[in-house]
Amino acid sequence: MDRLEFALNGRQVAVADAAGLSLLDLLRDRLALNGPKYGCGLGQCGACTVLVDGAPARSCVMRAGRVAGRAVMTLEGLADPATGALHPVQQGFIDGQGAQCGYCLNGMVMTAVALLARNPDPSEAEIGTALRDNLCRCGTHLEIVASVRHAARRAALQADRRMAGAADD
Repeated sequence: MDRLEFALNGRQVAVADAAGLSLLDLLRDRLALNGPKYGCGLGQCGACTVLVDGAPARSCVMRAGRVAGRAVMTLEGLADPATGALHPVQQGFIDGQGAQCGYCLNGMVMTAVALLARNPDPSEAEIGTALRDNLCRCGTHLEIVASVRHAARRAALQADRRMAGAADD
């Protein structure tokens, strides 16, 4: 009986007999996390995207054993656990009406979180490039790009407020 240990949404987990599963199956079927979606099963649509050590990864084609000792973040782990406040990207998608059917939403949000972590003020072209491999059936690409821009502005405002609060101390 093998034990797979990794950080999931900020806390350590250990799961028995999981190394041979896809990461998506482990997350959805064993750990009851429904953020990552099964889309194409080939790693091409992006619906199953999670962050592994901060980088987007297609969980439907990644073996669970590859995350041993690593940090995995799913959609469920983005909100602030202390306050329940949504991540700026989640709030940006709500405010910018970037969701329609929900098929692509997980992948778009997770990819946008990774983008903003490495580039807090991306251009529309940079957002489009980052999201180009995430398929959207509804064609809400304009709203999605606007949602990511809104999230970037929201995150910048939150960072400014934190800095101002730290300066007051």
